[in-house]
Amino acid sequence: MRKLAAVLAGLVALTGLTLMTAPAAQAAPCEGTYTIVVGGTGDKDSNHAYWSGNISQRVGYPAVPTGPTARAGVNELNRLIREQRRACPNQHVKAVGFSLGAAVVHTWVTENWSSIDDVNAVLIADPKRAAGPGAPGVAAHPAIAPIVGAPLAGADNFFGDIPVLTICTDDIICDANAQSGLPGYFPGDSHGNYNFNVDAYSNDARGQWFNGVYIP
Repeated sequence: MRKLAAVLAGLVALTGLTLMTAPAAQAAPCEGTYTIVVGGTGDKDSNHAYWSGNISQRVGYPAVPTGPTARAGVNELNRLIREQRRACPNQHVKAVGFSLGAAVVHTWVTENWSSIDDVNAVLIADPKRAAGPGAPGVAAHPAIAPIVGAPLAGADNFFGDIPVLTICTDDIICDANAQSGLPGYFPGDSHGNYNFNVDAYSNDARGQWFNGVYIP
C-alpha cells in the first residue's frame, strides 16, 4: 500500500494542481436520458477511448487524484446537471463515473440527493466504496486519505434515496485488499476490466456487483 501511496503522490507531482476552467457547454437535447460521464485519473475531458454508448455530456476537470481537483469535478458535474435540468425539467439524469470520476459522482450524490430527483448513478471502481463485501476503497486507507484530502478521502455509502449501482472487480482502487494487488491497477489488468458502455446500465440500477456477484 505504501507503493500505491507513492504512485498517487507521483501522479500529483507530475500533473500539478492547476485547476482548469471548463468551456461553457450547450444543453443536450431533452429527448431520452441525459447521460453524463466523469473519467478517471488523467482523463481530464472524460473522453477516453474506453467510454462507449449514448453519452450526452462529458465532464471536464483536472482529473488528478487530490481533494481539490475532485472538488472541481464535483462542482462542474453539479453545474452541468443543474443547467440541463433547468432546460429539460422532465428528463432523467444518469451519472456514470470511473475510478477518480466515480469518486466525483459519489460525492455529488452524497451532497445533492436531497435536492434533486429523477436521477441515478453508476460508480465503476469507486475509490470511496464502503467496505462489505471486501475492504473499502483505497481512498479510505490511512496511508492514502491524508495525501488526497477531502472530499476524495474516506469511504461511505450515503446516497439518500438516489439509486446507485457500484461495480468493483478484483480492483485495489475499490477494494484495498483485492487479490490483484498493485499490479492490477496498471493498464491491461483488473482496473480496466469493466463494461464502459453506458447503455448497459439501466436508469434504475442499484446495489453492487462485487467480483462478479450481484448484491442487491
